[in-house]
Amino acid sequence: MEISAFPFPYLQDDECSHFLGLFQDMDSAPSDFGLEGFGNDNNTNPKKRPRKEDEEAGAVNGNKAAFGDILATLLLLDEEAKQQQDQWDFESNRQKSLLEANHKKKVETMDGYYNQLQGHYSAAGETDGTRSKRARKSAVAAAVTAAASGEEAAAVPVPATDIPSGSGPSHRRLWVKERTTDWWDRVSRPDFPEEEFRREFRMSKSTFDLICEELDATVTKKNTMLRDAIPAPKRVGVCVWRLATGAPLRHVSERFGLGISTCHKLVIEVCRAIYDVLMPKYLRWPSDSEIQSTKERFESVHKIPDVVGSIYTTHIPIIAPKVHVAAYFNKRHTERNQKTSYSITVQGVVNADGIFTDVCIGNPGSLTDDQILDKSSLSRQRAARGMLRDSWIDLPCYPMGFSFCASQSHSIING
Repeated sequence: MEISAFPFPYLQDDECSHFLGLFQDMDSAPSDFGLEGFGNDNNTNPKKRPRKEDEEAGAVNGNKAAFGDILATLLLLDEEAKQQQDQWDFESNRQKSLLEANHKKKVETMDGYYNQLQGHYSAAGETDGTRSKRARKSAVAAAVTAAASGEEAAAVPVPATDIPSGSGPSHRRLWVKERTTDWWDRVSRPDFPEEEFRREFRMSKSTFDLICEELDATVTKKNTMLRDAIPAPKRVGVCVWRLATGAPLRHVSERFGLGISTCHKLVIEVCRAIYDVLMPKYLRWPSDSEIQSTKERFESVHKIPDVVGSIYTTHIPIIAPKVHVAAYFNKRHTERNQKTSYSITVQGVVNADGIFTDVCIGNPGSLTDDQILDKSSLSRQRAARGMLRDSWIDLPCYPMGFSFCASQSHSIING
């Protein structure tokens, strides 16, 4: 009998091998017991031999019956496993069908709601457009009639925010959060004290008016039908007061009666305008005649000849950047404040009157002063072109004898 060829798909390999070994032992048991010579002292005894054969036949029949029971049990187990698998597949398919049906129903409901909402807004828009056109025509007709009859003073314009729309007494209005502008209205008046203005903006009124005049064409915006644009002096005032005081945007918003996001946008726009318009015009290296005058002024004050400017480098604290963090780490500020500090550098050169003639902004705070000087345009461009020939740039934080000088080879070295 070939046992190994019988299929049992739901039995493991070790279980099948166990049953196969058992069946082989059962098949080979009658021949291996060696019962033929057991107690066979007298082979001529005919009465004992039939009894042994009956025992052997009974053992064989018992083994076959046990084998049949095992096969029946295995078949029942296999059939039960198949039924469980079919039941699980049926339940899975039923749940999947229910989920798909529910999803399809929800999608259809949302599509219907969206189409209904679109139709409602389209109808409302058409109604508002028709009513707005009628209102404008009525206003124009009223204005023409008033002008023809000479009653311009009695003519009352129709405000755009009070144009009726839809049925009922409701009116369409533009919602704007009311903010007070008392502080700016008081500061911007001509009779505002000069000292208080200088304390608030760290500049005189004349300088502020000059900046507004220079940037008026760049920062001024056009009025719209919804609201008037913010005037140029107020735009400049937001930026200057923010830079002068370093106050949070929330305080700037409260002072000028504007939104926080609007104040942030104005600061960025005015700074860009200052960089594009004012910096090329007012922040420039002096000409040859101006350099000679600056040398004479420095020599009369400090008794050192050929000094064309004073240079200094300072650090502006910043929040740790997301990239190249180590480059902006400020070791000196960290040791002094006992707190991890990051910064960018500002290098400036001023003449004898304290007016800036050159700036270099944005180098990382880990650089030393001489490294910043080497990277600046003062060293790479002006000294390389011979603009600092026979000239000194003084470091005010050191004794006057320690300065930077442009040598005949047009490079800046320690003097």
